[in-house]
Amino acid sequence: MNPHIKRIQEAIEPLRQQIINHPVYNLIESIDDLGVFMNYHIYAVWDFMSILKALQNNLTCTQVPWFPVGSANTRYLINEIVCGEESDVDSTGARKSHYELYLDAMKQCGSEPQGFLNFIYALKKTGNLQQSFDEAEVPDAAKEFVNYTFEIINSGKAHLQAAVFTFGREDLIPNMFLSMVNDLNQKFPGQVSEFKYYLDRHIEVDGDHHSHLALEMTAELCGTDPKKWAEVEHSSTIALRKRIGLWDGVYSEIVSARILADN
Repeated sequence: MNPHIKRIQEAIEPLRQQIINHPVYNLIESIDDLGVFMNYHIYAVWDFMSILKALQNNLTCTQVPWFPVGSANTRYLINEIVCGEESDVDSTGARKSHYELYLDAMKQCGSEPQGFLNFIYALKKTGNLQQSFDEAEVPDAAKEFVNYTFEIINSGKAHLQAAVFTFGREDLIPNMFLSMVNDLNQKFPGQVSEFKYYLDRHIEVDGDHHSHLALEMTAELCGTDPKKWAEVEHSSTIALRKRIGLWDGVYSEIVSARILADN
């Protein structure tokens, strides 16, 4: 293994463990709880696609006339990942992006993502992230998460974008969460099957094939430059802390909803 990658993985492991063992997973006991989780997580699913496209714009030519950009190997790596993320298959075999798979899963379980869709509508209309947050009343934890992603996107630095994509955006799905989803799917097979499919597909495609491609891409972009590797570690650490903050937001909202229900 690349020694720089090994060092980063060791440095971020405590944060990974905080995410894997976050108390939010044990809190999810019902379809309603899962809906709260999904209404936060959809922002991470969407901006994952945004940072993916930022990398493709940086590492390949997406304009006409075409000219070769960078190395053919990094072009291959990012295009391979984009193809899988933008054009995977749903449970019926139809081509869909992972973002669209997630929206389908939300609709099936009755968690209509109206707040998120209002945000997307506002962003298409205004092109202004902060204004769109305000118009859609996006939760603070989701705002902070997305803001950091776009800070990295707007840096224009491919190695930082690759860092957050590779080390900071692993969903780190713990076994207890998968077990909970399987239990809910058995109880409510017509409401959770699409989410179960999304998770299974995510683990199969993103957690295995794409993670290896992303590691190779990051290593090639950083090469032997110690400054780039230090920046990769720093950015990855912040990204994981933002993920913890996102899960904290889910936890707080579920707890608050239960307190209101009990009163």
